[in-house]
Amino acid sequence: MYYTRLQVICDPDFSEILMAEIAEAGFDTFMETEKGFEAYVELENYDKERLLEVKERYGRQFPLVFYQDRIEKQNWNEEWEKSYQPIFVEDQCVIRAEFHKIEKEYPYVITITPKMSFGTGHHQTTYLMVKGQLTIDHQHKRVMDAGCGTAILSIMASKRGAKEVVAFDIDEWSVINGNENIEVNQCTNISLQQGKLQQLDITGTFDIILANINKNVLLDEIKLYQQYLVPGGLLLLSGFYTHDIADLLNEGAKFSLQEVQRDERETWASLLLRKTY
Repeated sequence: MYYTRLQVICDPDFSEILMAEIAEAGFDTFMETEKGFEAYVELENYDKERLLEVKERYGRQFPLVFYQDRIEKQNWNEEWEKSYQPIFVEDQCVIRAEFHKIEKEYPYVITITPKMSFGTGHHQTTYLMVKGQLTIDHQHKRVMDAGCGTAILSIMASKRGAKEVVAFDIDEWSVINGNENIEVNQCTNISLQQGKLQQLDITGTFDIILANINKNVLLDEIKLYQQYLVPGGLLLLSGFYTHDIADLLNEGAKFSLQEVQRDERETWASLLLRKTY
């Protein structure tokens, strides 16, 4: 059996939304690469017009390359597992799949059930967020995980002693995979919903808000995060580049969010902000 392979080179900020769009055109298997991702479907079994529309629409927003070829069927999981590596954070935490053999013991072990049909996120930003969480007191805190993806940050918050974690993501795959990960890690205090913050009926305030998304979404929603934070509450952000820090700090300042600390990893950055009233 043969498959159509679509190799996509794109801005990492848009990888997951492009995966979702391309899935709607019929592609059903995805694997992240250094420059973007690859998508697979049984030969010719996809909507060519829809795929072209996706390419043209997003190609107007940022540099985007699609390259198609034909390959023979292979053991996808075996190939994918070769490329998926565990994430080690500050010698304190390891984020691993069940097929990884980790000989050393870590204070925090997060086991995920990654899917080829779901982006695992940028290791740099995941690293920065988990590293940031290691500096924050989660004990008995109420935590929001905005755009939770695989729910790694929610699980870390639970393992760090959070009282309750409210997580959400717009992507159905995220909700399905996130709930699997929550169950595997036996975290009973995490609730995960599908939708945008503006659409969900989330009540009460939070001591900590975690948001590993992208610059544009963060700039748009930072005012909402501020509304949900208690006075003195903490907002941990990542998913943006180091050259975006000033824009995020300027926007945060409009809503009484003051920088506590920042961190960088390669070209990526994170910010910890505190609500000052």
